[in-house]
Amino acid sequence: MSDFNRFKNGIMGFIIGDAMGVPLEFKKRELFKNNKVTDMISSDRVGAKGVWSDDSSMVIATMKSIIDNKGKINYESIMDNFILWFLNKDFIAIDKAFGIGRATFLALGNYYNKRYEKITDCGMKGFNYNGNGSLMRILPIAYYCYYKKLNDDEIYNLVKDVSSFTHSHEISILGCFIYVLLAIELLSGEEKENAYSNVRKYDYTKYFNLDIIKYYDRLLNNDISKLDVDSISSMGFVVDTLEAVIWCFMNNNSYDKCVIEAINLGNDSDTIGALVGGLSGIYYNDINNKWLNGIKRKNYLLDLCNDFYNSLL
Repeated sequence: MSDFNRFKNGIMGFIIGDAMGVPLEFKKRELFKNNKVTDMISSDRVGAKGVWSDDSSMVIATMKSIIDNKGKINYESIMDNFILWFLNKDFIAIDKAFGIGRATFLALGNYYNKRYEKITDCGMKGFNYNGNGSLMRILPIAYYCYYKKLNDDEIYNLVKDVSSFTHSHEISILGCFIYVLLAIELLSGEEKENAYSNVRKYDYTKYFNLDIIKYYDRLLNNDISKLDVDSISSMGFVVDTLEAVIWCFMNNNSYDKCVIEAINLGNDSDTIGALVGGLSGIYYNDINNKWLNGIKRKNYLLDLCNDFYNSLL
């Protein structure tokens, strides 16, 4: 697989996973146990098939900022794009912006109303604001870290800052950091078992205290893939989301199977589908062309991938 294909498949794999999961979002897992959804279907919420949610819109907004800034990270530009998405309906699939979480909504309000001098102070700081709203948009930062060959300190500091635009609690930051490290391993061509092993062996005490790290005990001190599906939650708490994502990725052997497993967990199915789709899109060379062709604004997205790739080079 060429470097660009791996690059493109991760982004498009993410957006496909998001769109596949939108129709199943907020629905109980039991509904799909004996009747799994295995194809792109229309949604009660938005009608059409192939419509992505806030997850992909914020990823696209981040990519567009990096493109416009010639391969550099500009915090104000990224946040301006988030405002354009939320208020102007930029970076969306159809004429409907939907799915914004409470923490993201409040943080964008902090930024828009200039309540803080530093953009990284806009994010919500309390324990109860540890939804998956920064994790769901962190994939472009993994690409940036990999292609710019950032060292560990630089990766941590960038992930911390970008998460803190909306979610600045350390539990959220650590979840983003783990996902970024895993994505970098896969972009490097590492086998997924080795990639997960390397992420588990990483010394997180360099940046996080043990009270924070313990929330990820099932992922880091144990092998999450060995657990039964019934012990995997697909709710919006960032720890639950990351556990579900890595569980689906490790327990399936193709892009299609990973995404199908992810969306049929129900509940926060679009975010889990997207995050699984990103990892498995990078790792596998079997991204589903039928699903790809069903995505709204496909050519716009493919052009964006090309521009994003060239900006990072």
